[in-house]
Amino acid sequence: MDQFIREVDEEYRREQIAQIWRRFGTLIVVVAILIVAGVGGWRYWEHVETQRSETAASRFDAALALSRDGKTEDAEKDLGALAADAPAGYRLLARFRLAAETGKRDAANGAKAYDALAGDSSLDGTMQDLARLRAAMLRLQTDPPAADRELERIATPTNTWRHTAREMLGLAALKRGDSDAASRWFDLIAQDRDAPAGLRARLEVYTALAAGGPVQVTQ
Repeated sequence: MDQFIREVDEEYRREQIAQIWRRFGTLIVVVAILIVAGVGGWRYWEHVETQRSETAASRFDAALALSRDGKTEDAEKDLGALAADAPAGYRLLARFRLAAETGKRDAANGAKAYDALAGDSSLDGTMQDLARLRAAMLRLQTDPPAADRELERIATPTNTWRHTAREMLGLAALKRGDSDAASRWFDLIAQDRDAPAGLRARLEVYTALAAGGPVQVTQ
C-alpha cells in the first residue's frame, strides 16, 4: 500500500511539473538565459576593470619615475591624463600627485590645486581635509596667516590629520618667535594618546626649542 501511495505521489508531482513547464517553460528558459548572460557580463566587466587598474598602476608608476628623474613637465602631462581617464582610485591619486608636482615649482598654484580637491564634494571628508592640509602647508611659504587659519580648522580633537596640523602650527609659531603659541600646540600633541611615535620623538626637540633651552635628543 505504501509503495502504491508513493507511486501515485510521484506521478502527481510529475504531472504538476509538466503543467508548470507547459505554462511557463518559455519564461523559465528566458530567465535562465538572462541569468547566464548576467553572470557572464559581470565576469567580463570585472576582467575589464582589472585590466584598467593594472594599466593605470603602470602609468602612475611611470609618471612618478619621470618626476624622480626631474622631467616635471612630462610627469605633469601624464598625471593630468590619468586624472582625466583612470579608474576612480588612480584618478584621485593622480590629482593629489599633480597638485604636489605643481606645488614644487609654484606654491601658490599648488595650493589652489589642493583647494580644488578640498572643494570636491564627491570626495570623502577625510580626503578633503588632507587636501586642505596640503594646501595649508604650501601656504606657509606664501601666506602664513591663511595657512594658520586652515591648519587650526584641521587641528580639532577628532580630525584624522590633527597631529600633522598641530606640528605645523607649532613649527610656524616657532619660526615667527612665538614660543607660547608653539608650546600650546606641542602640549596638545603630548596630551593626545593617539599621537604617532615618530611625532612624539620629534616633540622632545620641539619642546626644548619652545622653552629656549638646550636641545637634547634621546638615543
